[in-house]
Amino acid sequence: MALHALSPAPISYTRTAAALHWLIALLIICGFALGWVMTDIPGFTPSKLKYFSWHKWIGVTVFALAIVRVLWRATHTPPRLQADMPALQRIGAHAVHALLYVLMLAIPVTGYLYTSASNIPVVYLGVVPLPRLIDPDPVLKAAFKTLHVILNDGLLSLVALHLLAVFKHQVLDRDDVLSRMLPFNR
Repeated sequence: MALHALSPAPISYTRTAAALHWLIALLIICGFALGWVMTDIPGFTPSKLKYFSWHKWIGVTVFALAIVRVLWRATHTPPRLQADMPALQRIGAHAVHALLYVLMLAIPVTGYLYTSASNIPVVYLGVVPLPRLIDPDPVLKAAFKTLHVILNDGLLSLVALHLLAVFKHQVLDRDDVLSRMLPFNR
């Protein structure tokens, strides 16, 4: 049972939940864009190395913030879904949100393991060296790279589905679902 199961549901998300949502979303967009750009740069250039470093820093930050977000969610009651929402939409909403949380954690982990298997150190923000979790291994390197790309493709699909649901609620249903997560609506 979640720690917040017995407390009453609020009308909107807390400021902390909203801040984490939008900050993580922004970082994921930046990380995804950097990943796309850096992998298209031919060769081994200083710009490519810089982009890879930034991409890793974003990944580590997303992972840390996602842990905070999961802990916050476990200890704070989120707003209830609308009572008149069809059961299939409720199931879909819960499934998409659960998968988004899983991917917010799994994608940085697979990227980190890919980097470790590639024998490349991660120095967070250019200052804090992070431990290598696995030994260099070309087979694991290829496997983690592939898994990292597949999970990112899955995240892109889920974010598109999430945005379509937001559009549906905001434009077609004209309900208040979006306003519950907007930071300036408090």
